[in-house]
Amino acid sequence: MGAPTFLFALLLFILFINTTTATSSSSQTYKTYVKTACNSTTYPKICYKSLSSYATSIKSNPQKLCNYALSVTLKAAKTSASTVSKLLKKKGLTKAEAGVVKACIETVKDSVDELKQALAAMRELGGEDIQYHLDDIKTWVSASLTDEDTCTDGFDEHKVNTAVKNTINKSILTVARLASNALSLINSLSY
Repeated sequence: MGAPTFLFALLLFILFINTTTATSSSSQTYKTYVKTACNSTTYPKICYKSLSSYATSIKSNPQKLCNYALSVTLKAAKTSASTVSKLLKKKGLTKAEAGVVKACIETVKDSVDELKQALAAMRELGGEDIQYHLDDIKTWVSASLTDEDTCTDGFDEHKVNTAVKNTINKSILTVARLASNALSLINSLSY
């Protein structure tokens, strides 16, 4: 290898090392931002676990953080709706259990719709009346939390198979915790 080729290869190596180090440093800075923001939520570990993989997209932008928090919550709500819907097909459900599951499906679907509205509004957030739009977003996320509570209310009124109850509770609890965290992050936005 001649001297010019060696110097060129050395220069490329140094640039690669510097770029890798800078990217790694930025990535860690963004993860630290997400972790710090999540520390203000009700479920900080769940918050960080659900959002840390998006840190390089979020950067240090609170609105993007809220967008991702809502997206993650919406995805979990859709999964929950699917999980609860599958329970309705389970053989051996009593009429009362089927009624509870059907009611739960409706409330989870309502929750999905409210989270979709909140996410759409969050993505468009800006301009005039920003506080008004933020209040709408908070209302939709709060309503989704209420729907998730309503889903499990049927357990108090009717005897429900433990396996069905546990499946629904686990699914709903995941969504409720993510929604609570999203709402907390949204509440911390200031304009």
